[in-house]
Order: sequence, then structure tokens, then C-alpha cells
Amino acid sequence: MRSTISGYTRLPKAHKLSAVGIAAAGAAVLTFAAVPNAFAASSDTQSVAVKPVAWSTTASDDSGETQQAEHAGVALAKADAEAAKTKTERGTQAASRSEERKPVQAAPTPAKKAYGDNLDGWINQALDIMQAKGIPGSYDGLKRNIMRESTGNPQAINNWDSNAVAGIPSKGLLQIIDPTFKAFHVEGTSWDIYDPVANIVASCNYAAKTYGSMDNVNSAY
Repeated sequence: MRSTISGYTRLPKAHKLSAVGIAAAGAAVLTFAAVPNAFAASSDTQSVAVKPVAWSTTASDDSGETQQAEHAGVALAKADAEAAKTKTERGTQAASRSEERKPVQAAPTPAKKAYGDNLDGWINQALDIMQAKGIPGSYDGLKRNIMRESTGNPQAINNWDSNAVAGIPSKGLLQIIDPTFKAFHVEGTSWDIYDPVANIVASCNYAAKTYGSMDNVNSAY
């Protein structure tokens, strides 16, 4: 409603509020216009004072990773050193044990006993074989019967006794016939009835089974 007083116009309440708002806005504009530089300076100062968050985080992460890498490198180097030390110690221990272990030397092969190629040598060789086979007999008993039967001739042969008449003459040092020689042949000796050692051993093997030992034989057997 308008005022009835001349020269004065009365504004309604709504218009009054609009006028107040316009006045406030105008004041704000005037204030900003008056201190624009101060506001800008304040803004610049704040932007410098605040640290970039992204940069700070990255720097922190890189530092942590670097420290972790350094620790890992130190640990790896230490592990390598320990492994090298252990390997060296094992090598030293192995070398020490190798030095302590003396090589096992094979027992020397006993030299083959030599026998003379004569009556004495034949008797001694026959006695060694007989001992290994468990056949009894003595040097004296063998020599005594050999001298009676063949006078020490390994090629001796009897062509006149009953065995000769039967076609199986006695042969060799102890005058043994072929069937008996083959039946009492001793393994490891020759199959030649005229071989002096084979003849003695087979004859003594037969005498042991029949008379107990060649030592007990004092005549034709």
C-alpha cells in the first residue's frame, strides 16, 4: 500500500526485504573490490604452505622400498657368506677325513710255492695237496713205498704181473692201474697217470680208503 503523505512513498514489506538484499550484495562487491590483492596474496600463501599429498606419499613409499631392498641385499649377502663358509668347512672336513682314511691295501698274493722237478719236489707238492684235501700220509711213508714200487721212476710200468696179464698194467711212481687212478683221482691234479704228483695223490687217496694211510702199506697193495 502506498503512503498518503505527499512526497513519501511507503514500500510494502516484500519490497523492503529486496532492498536489504540488494544493499548487502552491493556491500560485498565493494568489499571484494577493495581487497582483491589481499585475498590473492592469502590464497598464494596457503598454496605454498600445503605440501602436495601425492609427492609426499610417493617419496615415503620409495624410501621404504629402498630400505627394504637394502635390508634384503644385506640378508642375501649374509646368507651367501654363511653358505660359502659352510661349504668351505665341509670341504675341509672332507679333506681331513680323506687324509685320515688310509687306503685299504689288498693283501699281497702269496707267492706260488716252487717245487723241484725231482722226487723230493714231487713228494712235497703231493703232501701239500693231500693236506688241503684231508688225505693222510707222511714224507717217509710216501718215499718208502715209491722206492719199492718204481725206484723213483715216474715212467715205470709193470708188464709181467697179474694186472699186466689182465691188460691193465700198473704204472707210475706208486704203480697204480688205470681204473683205480681214475676212481681216486684228486681234483686239481693232472689226469695223466704218469704225472708224478697226480700219481702219488691218487695212490695215497686209494691207500687211505683201503688201509687208512699209505704209511700203513709195506708191500704190494
